[in-house]
Amino acid sequence: MKKPYYITTPIYYVNDKPHIGHAYTTIAADVIARFKRMDGYDVMFLTGTDEHGLKVNKSAELAGIDPQTFVDQVSQNFRDLMPILNVTPDRFIRTTESAHKKAAQEIWNRLIASGDIYLGSYEGWYSMRDEAFYAESELVDGKAPTGAPVEWLEEPSYFFRLSKWQEPLLTFYEQQPDFIAPNSRRNEVVKFVEGGLMDLSVSRTSFNWGVTVPNDEKHVMYVWLDALTNYLTGVGFPDTNLESYKKYWPADLHLMGKDIIRFHAVYWPAFLMAAGLEPPKRVFAHGWWTNEGQKISKSLGNVIDPIDLISQYGADAFRYVLMREVSFGQDGDFSISGMKNRINADLANAYGNLAQRVLSFIYKQCDGIIHASADLEPQDKVILLGLETALTEVRTAIDHQALHKMCDSIWQCIYDANAYVDAEKPWSLRKENPERMKVVLYVLCNVIKRLALLTFPILPQASETMLRLLGESDFDLENFSALIPDQRIIQEPHPVFPRIVDEA
Repeated sequence: MKKPYYITTPIYYVNDKPHIGHAYTTIAADVIARFKRMDGYDVMFLTGTDEHGLKVNKSAELAGIDPQTFVDQVSQNFRDLMPILNVTPDRFIRTTESAHKKAAQEIWNRLIASGDIYLGSYEGWYSMRDEAFYAESELVDGKAPTGAPVEWLEEPSYFFRLSKWQEPLLTFYEQQPDFIAPNSRRNEVVKFVEGGLMDLSVSRTSFNWGVTVPNDEKHVMYVWLDALTNYLTGVGFPDTNLESYKKYWPADLHLMGKDIIRFHAVYWPAFLMAAGLEPPKRVFAHGWWTNEGQKISKSLGNVIDPIDLISQYGADAFRYVLMREVSFGQDGDFSISGMKNRINADLANAYGNLAQRVLSFIYKQCDGIIHASADLEPQDKVILLGLETALTEVRTAIDHQALHKMCDSIWQCIYDANAYVDAEKPWSLRKENPERMKVVLYVLCNVIKRLALLTFPILPQASETMLRLLGESDFDLENFSALIPDQRIIQEPHPVFPRIVDEA
């Protein structure tokens, strides 16, 4: 039986259209999900949209339509983005679904039953942009730590006894050292919890666009309590006897941007433990992008539209650049010139050129036939062994969400393969030693096959093209070390990564 693996993106807030941050998290999750599927796991990959709260309510008012119509329109923008990014979620969830409302209310009822929710009144600072409450001590120049404006709120509210969970959370972090990653985010969270936790306001009465609090219709649930529950809804909660729930919960990995680590690493495990449910196994927070060194904002007019970039450069190239350009977990700077350089140097010149020159040579000079051989020289064995080592390194990188290291390991093999071609010179061997030429080409075809399997999670379209050119139809990693059979006929190759040439 396949081992289950449950990975999620955050559900995206529907007050605006998708941007590069949404694309980044979703592509990263897709790379991991694709690799795990290839590696024999039973994967559940969940993404979706977060559709309640004050910010959505205000955005709908500004648009002059009711909230449900508004979220229907904007949620569709995110759903439409999935095939454009070539990502493969198994479930796209919306928090306005009746199944989700049922799950959120069940969490609420469990927290009431455990004595972790009580009725009081809230007075304090609230950021509509962050949908977050902040203590006076957290404000910076009268704003939230994120730079968002805050407003003073006074209203009746239910509270979650977050303060009660300070010590249990610190014990949990100590016992589960890999729960929060990268380490910089772990240190940040532990320091925050050690600084003391205040009880958390978990309902609102000043608007009604949200999940109604059970047995008190004057209140709607705090959007984050509602939103985080989606990860449970996605696998069948509140029916904990469902096969999907028993198989996939607790989640293996919640992937998100660093701005929402507190909600996932503090509030969420506290809610779950209070409700008698297991916390997820790991939360990983990646960094933010800047654009040509500048913070990205609508006011600066430098928002990066993933759909525009994909229409120009293709989904594969866009996916690769985002995964390779920065250490996953750190902040990164995006530039068009950097993207073009990566596409030309890594994809067109290194990877594409390797496949094209080898397969074209076989197609033209060997009647398109791959000749198997057991007469391998030491250098042949070394290049093939390098791919086996790379697979081990990639597995480790995936499990640590070190997606940049995944790329490094694969591209080192690509550089080594190009050096092997240059050293062996099959074009010279054609006259000097045709039998050795066949061996070299056979080795290279197996190298390209293994490279295509390793790159498939990042470059699904190009990798599939390469595998099909080689006559391969099985894309499982179980097939990784199998050698291409004798007399395999290849299709006529064509360049999979065209170079970008500036008209200027």
